[in-house]
Amino acid sequence: MEKGEFLQKLETELKISKNSQYTLRNYIRSNKAFLDSVNKTLEEIDTDDVKKFMAENLADKTPSSTIVFLSAIRYSFSNIIHKDITLSIKRPKKDKKIPTVLSKDETKKFLDGITNKKSKLMVSLIYAAGLRVSELTNLKIIDLDFNEKTGHIRQAKGRKDRIFNIPMFLLHNLKKQAEKQRESKKEYLFSNPSNGNNLSTRNIQKIVSKAAKKVGIEKEVHPHTLRHSFATHLLENGTDIRKIQELLGHADLSTTQIYTHISTEEIKKIKSPLDNL
Repeated sequence: MEKGEFLQKLETELKISKNSQYTLRNYIRSNKAFLDSVNKTLEEIDTDDVKKFMAENLADKTPSSTIVFLSAIRYSFSNIIHKDITLSIKRPKKDKKIPTVLSKDETKKFLDGITNKKSKLMVSLIYAAGLRVSELTNLKIIDLDFNEKTGHIRQAKGRKDRIFNIPMFLLHNLKKQAEKQRESKKEYLFSNPSNGNNLSTRNIQKIVSKAAKKVGIEKEVHPHTLRHSFATHLLENGTDIRKIQELLGHADLSTTQIYTHISTEEIKKIKSPLDNL
Protein backbone atom coordinates (compact mmCIF):
# COMPACT_ATOMS: atom_id res chain seq x y z
CA MET A 1 0.00 0.00 0.00
CA GLU A 2 1.31 3.46 -0.93
CA LYS A 3 1.52 6.18 1.73
CA GLY A 4 -0.98 8.36 -0.13
CA GLU A 5 -3.52 5.53 -0.15
CA PHE A 6 -2.87 4.95 3.56
CA LEU A 7 -3.67 8.60 4.38
CA GLN A 8 -6.82 8.44 2.25
CA LYS A 9 -7.97 5.33 4.10
CA LEU A 10 -7.21 7.08 7.40
CA GLU A 11 -9.37 10.05 6.40
CA THR A 12 -12.21 7.68 5.49
CA GLU A 13 -11.95 5.84 8.83
CA LEU A 14 -11.99 9.12 10.76
CA LYS A 15 -15.03 10.42 8.86
CA ILE A 16 -17.15 7.27 9.20
CA SER A 17 -16.30 7.23 12.93
CA LYS A 18 -17.72 10.79 13.13
CA ASN A 19 -14.51 12.30 14.49
CA SER A 20 -14.30 16.07 14.70
CA GLN A 21 -12.55 18.22 12.08
CA TYR A 22 -9.95 19.01 14.75
CA THR A 23 -9.16 15.29 15.25
CA LEU A 24 -9.23 14.62 11.52
CA ARG A 25 -6.76 17.44 10.81
CA ASN A 26 -4.36 16.52 13.62
CA TYR A 27 -4.38 12.76 12.96
CA ILE A 28 -3.72 13.17 9.24
CA ARG A 29 -1.01 15.77 9.89
CA SER A 30 0.72 13.55 12.49
CA ASN A 31 0.63 10.48 10.25
CA LYS A 32 1.87 12.36 7.19
CA ALA A 33 4.81 13.84 9.12
CA PHE A 34 5.69 10.41 10.51
CA LEU A 35 5.42 8.59 7.17
CA ASP A 36 7.48 11.27 5.41
CA SER A 37 10.28 10.65 7.90
CA VAL A 38 10.43 6.86 7.37
CA ASN A 39 12.00 5.31 4.29
CA LYS A 40 10.26 1.94 4.63
CA THR A 41 7.15 0.22 3.37
CA LEU A 42 4.14 0.52 5.67
CA GLU A 43 4.38 -3.17 6.60
CA GLU A 44 8.05 -2.74 7.64
CA ILE A 45 7.47 0.25 9.94
CA ASP A 46 7.81 -0.70 13.60
CA THR A 47 7.98 0.67 17.15
CA ASP A 48 11.61 1.76 16.79
CA ASP A 49 10.63 4.06 13.92
CA VAL A 50 8.01 5.71 16.13
CA LYS A 51 10.53 6.19 18.95
CA LYS A 52 13.11 7.63 16.55
CA PHE A 53 10.58 10.14 15.21
CA MET A 54 9.60 11.14 18.75
CA ALA A 55 13.21 11.63 19.81
CA GLU A 56 13.97 13.81 16.78
CA ASN A 57 10.73 15.81 16.57
CA LEU A 58 8.84 15.75 19.88
CA ALA A 59 11.54 15.90 22.56
CA ASP A 60 10.91 19.61 23.19
CA LYS A 61 7.12 19.47 22.74
CA THR A 62 4.48 19.32 25.48
CA PRO A 63 3.25 15.96 26.82
CA SER A 64 -0.12 16.71 25.19
CA SER A 65 1.52 16.94 21.76
CA THR A 66 3.21 13.58 22.28
CA ILE A 67 -0.04 11.97 23.45
CA VAL A 68 -1.91 13.27 20.39
CA PHE A 69 0.84 11.97 18.09
CA LEU A 70 0.82 8.50 19.65
CA SER A 71 -2.99 8.37 19.52
CA ALA A 72 -2.89 9.32 15.83
CA ILE A 73 -0.35 6.61 14.95
CA ARG A 74 -2.10 3.96 17.04
CA TYR A 75 -5.45 4.77 15.43
CA SER A 76 -4.17 4.65 11.86
CA PHE A 77 -2.01 1.53 12.09
CA SER A 78 -4.55 -0.38 14.21
CA ASN A 79 -7.40 0.35 11.80
CA ILE A 80 -5.57 0.05 8.47
CA ILE A 81 -2.53 -2.22 8.98
CA HIS A 82 -4.15 -4.03 11.94
CA LYS A 83 -1.20 -3.75 14.28
CA ASP A 84 -0.44 -1.32 17.11
CA ILE A 85 3.15 -0.16 16.73
CA THR A 86 2.78 2.16 19.77
CA LEU A 87 1.72 -0.54 22.24
CA SER A 88 5.00 -0.75 24.15
CA ILE A 89 5.64 3.02 24.21
CA LYS A 90 4.95 4.65 27.57
CA ARG A 91 2.72 7.71 27.37
CA PRO A 92 3.92 10.83 29.20
CA LYS A 93 1.78 12.31 31.95
CA LYS A 94 -0.11 15.45 31.00
CA ASP A 95 1.07 18.69 32.56
CA LYS A 96 -1.38 19.86 35.22
CA LYS A 97 -1.32 23.51 34.28
CA ILE A 98 -3.71 26.02 35.77
CA PRO A 99 -5.45 27.78 32.88
CA THR A 100 -5.27 31.54 32.48
CA VAL A 101 -8.36 33.36 33.74
CA LEU A 102 -9.36 37.01 33.54
CA SER A 103 -10.71 38.69 36.65
CA LYS A 104 -14.18 40.23 36.39
CA ASP A 105 -12.62 43.71 36.10
CA GLU A 106 -10.24 42.52 33.38
CA THR A 107 -13.13 40.90 31.50
CA LYS A 108 -15.14 44.14 31.54
CA LYS A 109 -12.09 46.14 30.47
CA PHE A 110 -11.39 43.63 27.69
CA LEU A 111 -14.96 43.66 26.30
CA ASP A 112 -15.21 47.46 26.57
CA GLY A 113 -12.06 47.75 24.47
CA ILE A 114 -13.61 46.04 21.42
CA THR A 115 -15.10 48.78 19.24
CA ASN A 116 -16.30 46.76 16.23
CA LYS A 117 -19.93 45.80 16.94
CA LYS A 118 -19.86 42.39 15.28
CA SER A 119 -16.55 41.44 16.90
CA LYS A 120 -17.80 42.56 20.29
CA LEU A 121 -21.01 40.55 19.91
CA MET A 122 -19.10 37.38 18.98
CA VAL A 123 -16.57 37.65 21.78
CA SER A 124 -19.24 38.64 24.33
CA LEU A 125 -21.25 35.53 23.44
CA ILE A 126 -18.21 33.29 23.91
CA TYR A 127 -17.79 34.65 27.44
CA ALA A 128 -21.51 34.92 28.26
CA ALA A 129 -22.27 31.30 27.33
CA GLY A 130 -18.87 29.68 27.96
CA LEU A 131 -18.56 28.59 24.32
CA ARG A 132 -15.61 26.96 22.66
CA VAL A 133 -14.49 29.05 19.67
CA SER A 134 -15.50 26.27 17.24
CA GLU A 135 -18.97 26.22 18.82
CA LEU A 136 -19.39 29.91 18.05
CA THR A 137 -18.21 29.61 14.44
CA ASN A 138 -20.54 26.62 13.84
CA LEU A 139 -23.58 28.27 15.44
CA LYS A 140 -26.49 28.46 13.00
CA ILE A 141 -29.48 30.80 13.06
CA ILE A 142 -31.83 27.84 13.59
CA ASP A 143 -29.87 26.93 16.75
CA LEU A 144 -31.22 30.01 18.55
CA ASP A 145 -34.66 30.18 20.20
CA PHE A 146 -35.20 33.82 21.09
CA ASN A 147 -38.60 33.15 22.68
CA GLU A 148 -37.07 30.72 25.15
CA LYS A 149 -33.83 32.74 25.29
CA THR A 150 -31.76 29.61 24.68
CA GLY A 151 -29.24 28.37 22.16
CA HIS A 152 -28.43 24.84 21.07
CA ILE A 153 -24.86 23.58 20.64
CA ARG A 154 -24.99 20.56 18.36
CA GLN A 155 -22.43 17.75 18.27
CA ALA A 156 -19.75 19.59 20.21
CA LYS A 157 -16.60 17.99 21.63
CA GLY A 158 -17.32 14.36 22.41
CA ARG A 159 -20.29 14.54 20.00
CA LYS A 160 -22.47 16.00 22.74
CA ASP A 161 -25.39 18.39 22.37
CA ARG A 162 -26.14 20.97 25.03
CA ILE A 163 -28.24 24.06 25.72
CA PHE A 164 -26.95 27.50 26.67
CA ASN A 165 -28.79 30.55 27.95
CA ILE A 166 -28.90 33.70 25.82
CA PRO A 167 -28.17 36.62 28.20
CA MET A 168 -30.69 39.46 28.19
CA PHE A 169 -27.78 41.86 27.69
CA LEU A 170 -27.09 40.37 24.22
CA LEU A 171 -30.63 39.36 23.23
CA HIS A 172 -31.48 42.44 21.11
CA ASN A 173 -28.18 42.49 19.22
CA LEU A 174 -28.27 38.73 18.58
CA LYS A 175 -31.81 39.05 17.18
CA LYS A 176 -30.64 41.81 14.83
CA GLN A 177 -27.64 39.73 13.73
CA ALA A 178 -29.86 36.71 13.06
CA GLU A 179 -32.35 38.82 11.05
CA LYS A 180 -29.53 40.33 9.01
CA GLN A 181 -28.09 36.89 8.22
CA ARG A 182 -31.53 35.48 7.38
CA GLU A 183 -32.24 38.34 4.96
CA SER A 184 -28.92 37.60 3.23
CA LYS A 185 -29.86 33.91 2.96
CA LYS A 186 -27.01 32.96 5.30
CA GLU A 187 -27.10 29.76 7.34
CA TYR A 188 -24.65 30.67 10.11
CA LEU A 189 -25.16 33.31 12.80
CA PHE A 190 -21.75 34.75 11.96
CA SER A 191 -20.29 34.29 8.49
CA ASN A 192 -17.38 35.29 6.31
CA PRO A 193 -18.47 38.35 4.25
CA SER A 194 -16.50 37.16 1.21
CA ASN A 195 -18.04 33.69 0.77
CA GLY A 196 -20.90 33.37 3.28
CA ASN A 197 -19.30 30.36 4.99
CA ASN A 198 -18.84 30.19 8.73
CA LEU A 199 -15.92 32.17 10.14
CA SER A 200 -12.60 30.47 10.79
CA THR A 201 -11.56 29.98 14.41
CA ARG A 202 -8.31 31.76 13.53
CA ASN A 203 -10.31 34.89 12.75
CA ILE A 204 -11.78 34.94 16.28
CA GLN A 205 -8.39 34.19 17.85
CA LYS A 206 -6.91 37.28 16.17
CA ILE A 207 -9.77 39.48 17.41
CA VAL A 208 -9.33 38.28 21.00
CA SER A 209 -5.54 38.57 21.04
CA LYS A 210 -5.59 42.06 19.51
CA ALA A 211 -8.28 43.29 21.93
CA ALA A 212 -6.36 42.08 25.00
CA LYS A 213 -3.18 43.85 23.89
CA LYS A 214 -5.10 47.03 23.06
CA VAL A 215 -6.39 47.44 26.64
CA GLY A 216 -3.07 46.50 28.22
CA ILE A 217 -3.85 43.03 29.55
CA GLU A 218 -0.48 41.34 29.91
CA LYS A 219 -1.84 37.81 30.26
CA GLU A 220 -1.84 35.63 27.17
CA VAL A 221 -5.51 35.74 26.20
CA HIS A 222 -7.17 33.28 23.81
CA PRO A 223 -10.86 32.59 23.10
CA HIS A 224 -10.65 29.63 25.50
CA THR A 225 -9.52 32.05 28.23
CA LEU A 226 -13.03 33.52 28.08
CA ARG A 227 -14.55 30.06 28.58
CA HIS A 228 -12.28 29.50 31.59
CA SER A 229 -13.26 32.92 32.92
CA PHE A 230 -16.99 32.17 32.44
CA ALA A 231 -16.70 29.02 34.56
CA THR A 232 -14.56 30.64 37.24
CA HIS A 233 -16.85 33.66 37.59
CA LEU A 234 -19.90 31.41 37.92
CA LEU A 235 -18.14 29.48 40.67
CA GLU A 236 -17.24 32.72 42.45
CA ASN A 237 -20.91 33.74 42.24
CA GLY A 238 -21.89 30.57 44.08
CA THR A 239 -23.17 28.48 41.14
CA ASP A 240 -23.15 24.75 41.87
CA ILE A 241 -20.24 23.02 40.15
CA ARG A 242 -22.49 20.33 38.65
CA LYS A 243 -24.53 23.03 36.91
CA ILE A 244 -21.29 24.52 35.60
CA GLN A 245 -20.35 21.04 34.34
CA GLU A 246 -23.60 20.91 32.33
CA LEU A 247 -23.15 24.43 30.96
CA LEU A 248 -19.62 23.63 29.78
CA GLY A 249 -20.60 20.24 28.36
CA HIS A 250 -17.98 18.34 30.38
CA ALA A 251 -18.54 14.57 30.45
CA ASP A 252 -16.56 14.21 33.68
CA LEU A 253 -16.93 16.37 36.79
CA SER A 254 -13.18 16.11 37.44
CA THR A 255 -12.61 18.24 34.32
CA THR A 256 -14.79 20.99 35.78
CA GLN A 257 -13.15 20.78 39.20
CA ILE A 258 -10.03 22.53 37.88
CA TYR A 259 -11.97 25.76 38.42
CA THR A 260 -12.13 25.15 42.16
CA HIS A 261 -8.34 25.59 42.14
CA ILE A 262 -8.15 28.80 40.10
CA SER A 263 -10.80 30.99 41.70
CA THR A 264 -8.67 33.97 42.73
CA GLU A 265 -11.56 35.67 44.52
CA GLU A 266 -12.16 32.61 46.68
CA ILE A 267 -8.45 32.39 47.51
CA LYS A 268 -8.48 36.06 48.54
CA LYS A 269 -11.15 35.28 51.15
CA ILE A 270 -8.79 32.91 52.99
CA LYS A 271 -7.06 34.70 55.83
CA SER A 272 -3.48 33.95 56.69
CA PRO A 273 -3.11 32.47 60.19
CA LEU A 274 -0.78 35.41 60.91
CA ASP A 275 -3.78 37.75 60.77
CA ASN A 276 -5.40 35.85 63.63
CA LEU A 277 -2.43 35.89 65.97
